[in-house]
Amino acid sequence: MSDCLFCKIAGGEIPVEFVYEDDDVVAFRDINPQAPLHTLVVPRRHIATLNDVQPEDAELIGRMYLAAQRVAADAGVAEPGYRTVFNCNAQAGQTVFHLHLHVLGGRAMQWPPG
Repeated sequence: MSDCLFCKIAGGEIPVEFVYEDDDVVAFRDINPQAPLHTLVVPRRHIATLNDVQPEDAELIGRMYLAAQRVAADAGVAEPGYRTVFNCNAQAGQTVFHLHLHVLGGRAMQWPPG
């Protein structure tokens, strides 16, 4: 999608520092962090929301979680603990309509989350 912010970031049109990247996903720091570690894991291919994920996307979703695991380990928060979150649509807090997985850590998380 030509006007999608995360498509432009994943495609290199908007320069950001990736903390992780492979052929399928990229990860970068959130510009409005809610924890000491707040990274977004974004597929290179555009999928608007979690509701748009298809059965053939199962491997991609798995790759997103493996990238989150790596981001957490590299940041030193894997053992103390971290949270992963998909927001789906506006009422859940999704503001960029390109699927992305939040990786939050570096502080104690509260429950319920919001």
